Amino acid sequence: MGWPRRTNDMQTIDRESAGSARVAIVGGIHGDEPAGERIVRRIADELPALDEGEERGDGVKGIVRLIVANERALAAETRYTDADLNRAFPGDADSDEYERALAPRLTAALEGFDAVLALHTSHSAPPPFAIFSDLTESVRRTVTGLPLEHVVDASGLRSTTLDSTVPHTVSIEVGRQGSEAAVEYGHEACLAFLRVHGALADEPPAFSETTVVEGREEVPKGGGEPHVHYANFEAIPAGAVFAEDDVHTHRVEEPGLVPVLASERGYDDIFGMYGRVTGVLKPSGEGELRVYPRDETDGRRDSAANEAGGGN
Repeated sequence: MGWPRRTNDMQTIDRESAGSARVAIVGGIHGDEPAGERIVRRIADELPALDEGEERGDGVKGIVRLIVANERALAAETRYTDADLNRAFPGDADSDEYERALAPRLTAALEGFDAVLALHTSHSAPPPFAIFSDLTESVRRTVTGLPLEHVVDASGLRSTTLDSTVPHTVSIEVGRQGSEAAVEYGHEACLAFLRVHGALADEPPAFSETTVVEGREEVPKGGGEPHVHYANFEAIPAGAVFAEDDVHTHRVEEPGLVPVLASERGYDDIFGMYGRVTGVLKPSGEGELRVYPRDETDGRRDSAANEAGGGN
């Protein structure tokens, strides 16, 4: 298949695309999430290599770019060496911090691509879900073509992540860190991503509506023994305690909140974040490029049922 190009501890592997789109899959952003690297290398083994002279990435021909982002942290089996890469964008090429200097090189490798999928795992419980920061037509196509039910709208959160700085990027949490299930699901999700953008033509893509959860705020940890009482996307009743430790007791006062990235030990400083279901994202060709409020889509379904004679 040919060896990948190495750029200061970042591997770039270019493969042939069945279509004209330029798409990329990024794994290994965090060194303690080796599933992403395994998935990227597996996809690289399955796709045909580019012919000599085609590996130019100039938009003339479709391309699948596969990137192992943070080899140094992967080798050390640590989340990062100097700074969290997914909190370091756009970065600084002159920085003494390794990941902060790596961020602009990764950004440059993805410049001009039509769709990007960034792979992650976490200590949070399933189900898998996607994250976007800027809703473009490409992002909608990715999200509604992936085999998942929820996507988190992170546009109101951090502006230092890959999906908030590189256009047309969707991040995906493929499963529990260290599990084989995450690798298998992530591989299937990558194949679906390639199909929906025409880079893989082994079978038709499948699209479906996806529930959108607005990311609201992070839930801080204080110290001591942590406890989380609700799983991802499980409705937290008003007045219930979502999480607690020796310093904080996080009692939810407003209805309609759900946890995102809920975990007792996944992060040093937070239990996860609160989110709120805002509606659904419809596949391309089935609606406008926007989030349809749940009451609006529910009303349309009820109307359609009544017209069909199914009303009560």
